[in-house]
Amino acid sequence: MIEGDLDAASLEDFWKIRANFITVTYGVSAEDYFSKTVSEFGKLYNLPAGSEICLWFENDLFCQANMWFMLALLSERLNPKVYRVFPVIDNKTDRWKGFGISTTEKLEQAYSSKVQFKPEDVELGKQLWEAYRKGNFKKLQELSRKQSDCFEYLEEVCRAHIERYLPDKNFGRPEKIIKEIIRTKSKGFQEVYSEFSAREGIYGFGDLQVKNIYDRQMQAP
Repeated sequence: MIEGDLDAASLEDFWKIRANFITVTYGVSAEDYFSKTVSEFGKLYNLPAGSEICLWFENDLFCQANMWFMLALLSERLNPKVYRVFPVIDNKTDRWKGFGISTTEKLEQAYSSKVQFKPEDVELGKQLWEAYRKGNFKKLQELSRKQSDCFEYLEEVCRAHIERYLPDKNFGRPEKIIKEIIRTKSKGFQEVYSEFSAREGIYGFGDLQVKNIYDRQMQAP
């Protein structure tokens, strides 16, 4: 949910839009997308009443956007019993590395420390998703200031998203950073990706997202 069109009139149309984006951008067939991705989301609607739903999401934008979407889906269920599982991070400088650096003991600690979403927390997640998918930056900024035990670094993450599109949609914060890395440090993709991840872990971009930006920068005059 970190890139591509997200706005649709219905969930059915949404999946069609996403399938088309994934096919065009990453070469995955629409059939594979529906069978391997969309079908997994469908399982949410078949959970037994009273099921415990644990959302294991990190705090970066990539994870947060996906979690907001999940909460929007779960808000349609009656009184869902939903928990947020946070990564246990001992050093603040590692706050964007999430579960990737967790030991078995840390994962157990994370689960035992899970926080239950109150109805107002689920509603906040739903509203964040609506503002995010519609590109309503003013609303997103307003929502990011709300206090909730189920969200960390929310204002910082929302600001990072907004800065993807400033001062214009073609040259936001990630593009500026990658351009600077190419200009001053390295032109090789792996080095650029590592440096970008170290500087801008808040985005949670994988190599595919960074590669798209990198390729555009390398092709620019």
